[in-house]
Amino acid sequence: MSEIPRKDRTILSYGHLQKSASIKVALKNGAYRGLEKALRLPPDELIETVTKSGLRGRGGAGYPTGVKWSFMPKNPTKERPNFLIANADEGEPGTFKDREIIRKVPHKLIEGICIAAYAIRANRCYIYLRGEFQDEYDILSNALNEAREAGYIGNNILNSGFSCEIIVHRGAGAYICGEETALIDSLEGKRGHPRMRPPFPAQSGVFGMPTTVNNVETLAAVPWIIENGSDAYRKWGTEKSPGTKIFSISGHVNKPGCYECSLGTPLRELIEIAGGMRNGNNFKACFPGGSSCPLLSSEHIDIPFDYESLALTGSMLGSGGLIVMDETADLIKIMARVAKFYAHESCGKCTPCHQGTWWMAKIFDRIIGCGAENDDPQNLLEIAKNIFGNCFCPLGDAAAGPVISLVERFPQEFNRYMKSEVAVSADS
Repeated sequence: MSEIPRKDRTILSYGHLQKSASIKVALKNGAYRGLEKALRLPPDELIETVTKSGLRGRGGAGYPTGVKWSFMPKNPTKERPNFLIANADEGEPGTFKDREIIRKVPHKLIEGICIAAYAIRANRCYIYLRGEFQDEYDILSNALNEAREAGYIGNNILNSGFSCEIIVHRGAGAYICGEETALIDSLEGKRGHPRMRPPFPAQSGVFGMPTTVNNVETLAAVPWIIENGSDAYRKWGTEKSPGTKIFSISGHVNKPGCYECSLGTPLRELIEIAGGMRNGNNFKACFPGGSSCPLLSSEHIDIPFDYESLALTGSMLGSGGLIVMDETADLIKIMARVAKFYAHESCGKCTPCHQGTWWMAKIFDRIIGCGAENDDPQNLLEIAKNIFGNCFCPLGDAAAGPVISLVERFPQEFNRYMKSEVAVSADS
């Protein structure tokens, strides 16, 4: 397995070309052919095709996309319409794939939204865009205008009788709004707080109406699947994790960037695709799917990057934001920054999260500034385990999982900060 050749990529196939964000370049490279085909088929057939393809949510949860679509009402009414939201609130540290899609191939996203909207019988769609993405907002707005002028969005698309409008809504930089129900609250003009489920968004979402929320990469993969079929998509990946995945590879590699690869590609090969380890140093650790995923160590260097294999390690694929660290990395300082981030981004709704993340950040700050006590690793582990699984939304788990993995897999990292070690260093 390796990086997918450009001509075969399901999403970034023409992202390397000049002016790839324009509809002119997009159409020359097959854009909207999937939509043209989709509009000739019954909506339920599209859902079945996506289900058979095995496409799973690329935002982190990995839930089967076709199954998620199937939960939507089949007979929406004017009084109770269906809605679709594209989640472009990419706030996970180490993840920048959705930003790359919007910058390079926005018409892939727009086409995917239109196909998904037709499949779930939604005429109104939103793109919830991270507030800091100013350039991406301009690119996306221009692409939407181009698509509207060409007849791919708006009323009676391609004389099919189907109408679809897409509205861009900008967030305000809150990490919690990446969680779909908090995103919906924010879209409604409320403070972004996760909601109790059930009811699920497919029952009561934005404005109390049935809603599907899909990640940008998930939607951008749909046009290729509809055009080429589910069997063609399954030629990549594994049986349970089929297809391609855009990995955002950063950290101590020579060529950080976005790489579209087959799911199941081993960690070692992903690092090689990104130019290998910086300065020829040895691999030490990585966050496999963004900073919310438990750390992997050198013993996992050959682990396949798919949903099931990473779950067996106690970590997860997440959003595919692979942050690579070499032997020079100070994991205590890195985790201190991660802990501070989650303490800052906790919405404050539940006590284990907003108190636990604050205490973890405080302990890490003291370790770095004043040295570690002998019981600090155990205290961090106890706090993290009391957070994990006891919070209203996944943010608590995102904060706790990496800390648990640090203490359990890299206990030696605390040695240099132990007060006895600090004292010896000061005397020498």
